[in-house]
Amino acid sequence: MIDVQHSLILIAVMSVLTMAIKFLPFIIFPGGKETPAVISYLGKVLPPAMIAMLVVYCLKGVSVFTAPHGLPELIAVAAVVALHLWKRNTLISIIGGTACYMILIQAVF
Repeated sequence: MIDVQHSLILIAVMSVLTMAIKFLPFIIFPGGKETPAVISYLGKVLPPAMIAMLVVYCLKGVSVFTAPHGLPELIAVAAVVALHLWKRNTLISIIGGTACYMILIQAVF
């Protein structure tokens, strides 16, 4: 158990660091200046790269040699792709794919 003074110090440090992280981009890149090319490039390529890494991480434990042979995952991935192509909305795709997967593993497989 930590005492009140230690808790207050922790809260203060976390608050200062959180505010610094939020304000730092505005200090480094003021409104009148053009955004550096490398930052613009990273803003374009990092989101798809992160999604790809999440997909690999989510599917890394799927075994095609044991039942149900990865079928729930395959169907859920297909649902995500179909929803995204249909609605072009990331949130709907994620929620729909997650719901599809949960229904499949809870009720079907």
